[in-house]
Amino acid sequence: MFSKLAADLRAIKYRDPAFGGYLTAPFLYPSFQVLLAHRIANPLWRLRLRFIPRLIMQVARWITGIEIHPGATIGAGLFIDHGMGVVIGETAEIGQDVTLYHGVTLGGVMPAIGAQEQRCVKRHPTLSDYVIVGAGAQILGPITVGKCARVGGNSVVTKDVPEGVTVVGVPARPIPQKSKVEDGFAAYAMTPETGEDFREKTIMGLSQEISALRKKLDDVMQSEDSMTPTAIKSDKPQTSAKK
Repeated sequence: MFSKLAADLRAIKYRDPAFGGYLTAPFLYPSFQVLLAHRIANPLWRLRLRFIPRLIMQVARWITGIEIHPGATIGAGLFIDHGMGVVIGETAEIGQDVTLYHGVTLGGVMPAIGAQEQRCVKRHPTLSDYVIVGAGAQILGPITVGKCARVGGNSVVTKDVPEGVTVVGVPARPIPQKSKVEDGFAAYAMTPETGEDFREKTIMGLSQEISALRKKLDDVMQSEDSMTPTAIKSDKPQTSAKK
């Protein structure tokens, strides 16, 4: 437990430029406070105690705004930056040196439907080592996010993410990259290796084609207007004057 807490402290120092010293972590960092509670509650949960671990994490939730089930498996070096609104479910598994930003959910797909059938079943995601999840992202279901993968902010992930891949969007899709991301830290899941989004490229191409077609249509309409006679003849037949 103490070795994991030491790794949690080092993670804060390494990934937060506003870090003010190790003595500030227990008092000013919700990430460290909630992990301290979880490091105590998780062994009790594994001893099949239920009320006390849930009570510990409930108090930690009131203090930090971060909700972690005592049954979740969390590796060393987790850093929850800002933290408010983060939810980590019971069967979630988090590897080493993972970074989560505020508003992230590691949840189930449909927890309110068939609740009895979902008991004692893996229903939350697994995050491998060095994963970074951007603010507001939702990772749902018993899926796996591979090592060094990146999840963009506000993305909704419902399928496995391969190792070293960056995904964004609703639903989340991979972004073309020049190479796989290494295990170094990249704030907010932004990396210089990210290539051009093929969907954005397609939309830009379609927009340019529509503009070209609109110009051709305007040219045709102007050509037709120039061929139209300027004088409009009356529909009434002309009658000769009576003598």
